[in-house]
Amino acid sequence: MTLGRISGVFGVKGWVKVHSYTEPRENVITFSTWLVKARGGERRFEVEAGHAQGAGVVAKLRGLDDRELARELIGADIVVERSELPECAPGEYYWTDLEGLEVRTVDGQVLGTVDHLVTHAGHDVLVLKGEPQRLIPFVAGQVIREVDLAAGRIVADWPLDY
Repeated sequence: MTLGRISGVFGVKGWVKVHSYTEPRENVITFSTWLVKARGGERRFEVEAGHAQGAGVVAKLRGLDDRELARELIGADIVVERSELPECAPGEYYWTDLEGLEVRTVDGQVLGTVDHLVTHAGHDVLVLKGEPQRLIPFVAGQVIREVDLAAGRIVADWPLDY
């Protein structure tokens, strides 16, 4: 699962700046091993240290001790094995689990398929593929009536013509 991206270098000793996709953002450094997927391939790193820094996070990766070597990783994705992620509480989902699910109205009409999610005005929003593209607020109970991961389906109280 992709948890962030290396966005820059920090200092001269190989620290990297991280744009974290986790909430809170510094959770990305709680994972002891990262698979860093860069243009030139993949490489595993142990996270030696890290902390929140401004709007992002900075991290020190074992074996990366030089600013120029760190610079080569800018733009690389930070990935961890799915098995390392904690289980979700009931009614909570990882975004990646929702991507690809079919979304239907309460009366069974297809609205589209979840392409991705975005955060907007205090809640997440499902972005659906299809014509037309739809944006549906992920508000459990009020809009989202059911999420059935096993069946690959979300039921939403959402008008077909909206």
